[in-house]
Amino acid sequence: MPAGYARPRTLSPPARFIKLAELRRLRGTEQVAAVCYRVRGTEIDFLLVQTRAGRWTFPKGKVEAGLTHAQAAALEAYEEAGVHGRMEELAFTQYVRRKGGSSSNSAALEVVLNAHLCEVTRLSPPQESGRTPTWFSVEKTKRRLRDERNSELGDELARVVDEAVTRIQRTHGKGTASTALVRRARFSIVQGRR
Repeated sequence: MPAGYARPRTLSPPARFIKLAELRRLRGTEQVAAVCYRVRGTEIDFLLVQTRAGRWTFPKGKVEAGLTHAQAAALEAYEEAGVHGRMEELAFTQYVRRKGGSSSNSAALEVVLNAHLCEVTRLSPPQESGRTPTWFSVEKTKRRLRDERNSELGDELARVVDEAVTRIQRTHGKGTASTALVRRARFSIVQGRR
């Protein structure tokens, strides 16, 4: 290129503007779930809570500003099930569920849930009313999670339970904690303090 001439600039495409209603809709597209468990002898039990619609589920919810995913999962476990325990810092798996999309003009929103394992050390009454935290064996947990759900989501939740069992067995197998669980965070939330 001759001296004194500037290379032509390529213009970037105009920025895409997103409507406020769309931002509000997307705000809840990533959530956390606390997969709470206890080990008794060789048996693993999972703690589920009932939704307002009566379905059994893991304690779950949105990530609040300023919290890590593990902290948000610990908070959900405490508020919905009264759980005190040890939460793994990293999610061991993810699962997807679809919300909405029932009306002709609305598309289903896919919500990605980051599942964190939580070894329960004790329970206190849940802060949220209408929740009934209940322990279930592995097989009953999978059955409860499949009840009143479409087969796709039921299979996805059963997969989460299977992955949790594999991870728990690996970490509790010989009575020693693996290096992955040594780094897990211990939490105990005092009522009124976050």
